[in-house]
Amino acid sequence: MRNINLKSQITDFKLYLLLAVVSLFSCGGQSVRQQEDGDTIAFRYAKRLTVVRYAGYTEVTLVNPWHEGKVLHRYLLVPRDAKLPAPVSHHPAATVIRTPLQRSIVFTTVHCALLQMLHQEQRIAGVADLKYIKIPYVHQKVDQGQIVDVGDGMSPVVERIIDLQPDAILLSPFENSGGYGRLEDIDIPIVECAEYMEPTPLARAEWMRFYGMLYGCEQQADSLFAVVDSSYHALKELAQKHQSQLKADNRKTVLLDKVTGSVWYVPGGRSTIGQMIVDAGGSYAWADDEHSGSVSLPFESVLEKAGDNRFWLFRFSSSHLLSYADLLSEHRGYNQFRAFREHNAYGCNVEQSLFYEESPFRPDWLLMDFIHILHPDIPNLPPLRYYEKLRE
Repeated sequence: MRNINLKSQITDFKLYLLLAVVSLFSCGGQSVRQQEDGDTIAFRYAKRLTVVRYAGYTEVTLVNPWHEGKVLHRYLLVPRDAKLPAPVSHHPAATVIRTPLQRSIVFTTVHCALLQMLHQEQRIAGVADLKYIKIPYVHQKVDQGQIVDVGDGMSPVVERIIDLQPDAILLSPFENSGGYGRLEDIDIPIVECAEYMEPTPLARAEWMRFYGMLYGCEQQADSLFAVVDSSYHALKELAQKHQSQLKADNRKTVLLDKVTGSVWYVPGGRSTIGQMIVDAGGSYAWADDEHSGSVSLPFESVLEKAGDNRFWLFRFSSSHLLSYADLLSEHRGYNQFRAFREHNAYGCNVEQSLFYEESPFRPDWLLMDFIHILHPDIPNLPPLRYYEKLRE
């Protein structure tokens, strides 16, 4: 009997020792996250976004696009009516956001448009840079006093934001911006919308799934992205299959944008629009360029490299569609380009279309335009959505 009791005491001691060791490590600053089992939400394309769901909260990590290996922001999404889970206290550097967001300040037209796509536009309590937002719903609600204009995005009227008591502020971060000034002192979560730094069109669009988590419409956002993903790949396959049947000397060479001031800002080969030209079965002269943004070039360099391109697609801002005469009045050298001489130029008037509002999260719609322009003989394509052929 004494041997049995001794064995029992030894077993109890081992169990006590094990619990003491676990307690020691837990109290000694070891990350609680390592003690928990979290479910990582799989993202198919997005590279700068990581989401892990734990019991009672969701951790979202935004990778800094300008400093490799560093975090831009970490968020803990906690249900609005729930108590803060104990592990949350172990993340002092993270921003807690109560979800779903009910009242938000949105600084960009593209995110206002996304909320409308997700049928969450009623959650917009205020906007910045109203003059750049071309969404009728927003302007109507501002006129009715139901959405507040908080002023310029670079220097908003902080007092108006405080009065609105929003759940969060959505804005786009920039490299070396120097922070957000007084916005950082008013204890309102700032959501840094960095999807525009993603490397591909679909990676950027996939961030809608994160925004769906913020606004309590995750399933709806996942479903919409599934449609975008499927549509984009079907269109890409259609275009590239069609292009493969053409003769080698019938390449769809494409020149993008036009002179601004004294330089020509050419989209880099890693830019989303540069990649989409290739996905549409086009040949882009700067496809091998490594820049994800625009490349500043003199007119002569563009003429030398792309003067013989068959198609010319550019964006502009005007009260009317440009003509070839209008282009010549801007720069006499345009008539040296083949696409100009053959009247094969297409313009996207960003004042009269929703190019900037829609295309970041619906790249399949923009890809459709490119395919329509480059492959007009493909049957049953819908009308152009953003671009128009220039007037004679």
